Amino acid sequence: MYTVGELLRQWRNRRRLSQLDLAIAADVSARHVSLVETGKSRPSAEMVLRLADQLDVPLRDRNQLLLAAGFAPRYAERPLDSDALSAAGDAIGRVLRAHEPYPALVLDRRWNVVMTNRAVDAFFADVAPDLLRPPINMVRLALDPHGLAPRLVNLADVRAVFRSRIARQLATAPDAQLGALFEELLTPETEETTSLASESDTVLPMIFRFGGREGALRLFSTTTTFGNPMDITLAEVTIESYYPADTESAAYFTEADD
Repeated sequence: MYTVGELLRQWRNRRRLSQLDLAIAADVSARHVSLVETGKSRPSAEMVLRLADQLDVPLRDRNQLLLAAGFAPRYAERPLDSDALSAAGDAIGRVLRAHEPYPALVLDRRWNVVMTNRAVDAFFADVAPDLLRPPINMVRLALDPHGLAPRLVNLADVRAVFRSRIARQLATAPDAQLGALFEELLTPETEETTSLASESDTVLPMIFRFGGREGALRLFSTTTTFGNPMDITLAEVTIESYYPADTESAAYFTEADD
């Protein structure tokens, strides 16, 4: 069990800040930061949160810091369909519905699918049933030979994007389960080649062979997160919205919606 000082030092080192850097950002003395990290001074709950804020510590881990310092957690973690989060859940539902006929889904911090709109159903239609048992993991679904992988024309590019995004995520907030998923599915393969530097695209599309149509369906994605969340669930969810990357792909969705 780590002390609060040891945990704060780990986060400071992860953010590559000196004690002086953190002290200046938090408007405290470097000596006080040193005393807290070495356990010679017991910080108040407010000081723990002030330092955590400057270190951009996720809410889940702020609770751990508070517990290590002898205080009660400050941040709740409630299901998205709970009464407490009903307004947020309704807002997410409206965003998903408004994005139709294009696909959109909600992911948690481990890339598990939390919610989808109706446009996603067609993409899941030919996926092996085992991959659709909750929790549905988007990374596994995309890369598994019985999932979306056989239909992804640029599978190597998509894998490289997953690898980059999750590597950054793990560097920001380590997570054992997500780390295991990374090691299982996203370890670089020496023979793998990508075209991430393509000059013809402003964003990297996912290119699908889809629905027996001629040509490929090209989609790119954007992500949306909650601003200033005070609940762990809201802090960790991401809305992933997909858009057609060319007029032919846009026409497919328009026709499918008619």
